[in-house]
Amino acid sequence: MKVLHIEDNEEDAALVAIHLHRGGINADIHRIDTEVALSDALHEDWDLILSDYNLPGYSGLAALDKIRALGKLVPFILVSGEIGEDIAVQAMRNGANDYLLKSNLTRLAPAALLAIEANRIRIAKQRADLALSRSRQQLRELAQHLQTSIEQERAAIAREIHDDVGGALTAIKFDLAWMARHAPNPQIADRVQQALEAVNHAHEASQRIMHNLRPAILEQGLVPALQWMTDRFGKRTGLQARFRTSQEQLELPAGVPLVAYRFAQEALTNVSKHAQATQVSVDVTQAGGVLSIEVTDNGRGLSADDLAKARSFGIRGLHERAETVGGWVDISSNPGGTTLILSVPLSGPENGFIDQLFTNLDADAPASDTDPDDPTVWG
Repeated sequence: MKVLHIEDNEEDAALVAIHLHRGGINADIHRIDTEVALSDALHEDWDLILSDYNLPGYSGLAALDKIRALGKLVPFILVSGEIGEDIAVQAMRNGANDYLLKSNLTRLAPAALLAIEANRIRIAKQRADLALSRSRQQLRELAQHLQTSIEQERAAIAREIHDDVGGALTAIKFDLAWMARHAPNPQIADRVQQALEAVNHAHEASQRIMHNLRPAILEQGLVPALQWMTDRFGKRTGLQARFRTSQEQLELPAGVPLVAYRFAQEALTNVSKHAQATQVSVDVTQAGGVLSIEVTDNGRGLSADDLAKARSFGIRGLHERAETVGGWVDISSNPGGTTLILSVPLSGPENGFIDQLFTNLDADAPASDTDPDDPTVWG
């Protein structure tokens, strides 16, 4: 065991070595007595550091502060002939593992072994915490990558539907219209008219699917898109829907408008499916460099069991989507209603993260599964 002993008295150092040996510790002890020597010694790794309190122009607490300031996770025991309770308490608060009096060193060996074991456990925990943090970061990066890939794929599908399916349906409509004009008898004309109606339904369905996949309304800006969504939601559900904003135009980093749009969609979907509400409001504000989207209803609220459901992917999806642009989601609920708030920082280092993340992402591309009966639904 490598032991660094900060001690200016040779006799006291010898006494410490004897007690370590008696306690069954085979120690290679290196004694120093100056601050300069401590700085040099800390370039090496030590299993244990013992320190006197009163040193020439120096103190054990100063040595402890220096060791901890360097990030050295080494067991530290204060060994002194004179130490008051206040100093002992301060030493423990500053990171010392133990303190002993030179007049009673019988506990030195057990205290040293206990400190070493406690330090080993602490290091193992820190390593486990670091590994867990890295794993979570990798999962977040993977989720962001998958979300970006989904957005790009959905945009590509929307373009395919527009170019291929939409073009083909338009051509069929022209052909059917020609056939209707030149039908030799009323029966054929009626059948052609029925075919035209079917094609029109198919064309409307393709338009709805393209909207769900790629909300073109966002090209007009986030505020008009959310206002349109809120008005359409109120007309479709019969709820009293109100939209409010502090700004008509918002300058937002790429990717943020889509996240905000999908957040509002999911929140309104939850209101229509679960809230049993009669009123809902959507508020958009930008203040202090933070964009906030707040959706509030007067429904039955969310219980703790609702939020803890293992397959509650809607709320979980809101959190994950917010994280892709460096934002977060707050939920406040009681029997009188529920409020969902999306907050996205727009200034500071977050912007660099957002811009880098969405460099290759079309800001109009969407995300998630859609309800075919609701053109403003994501979920």
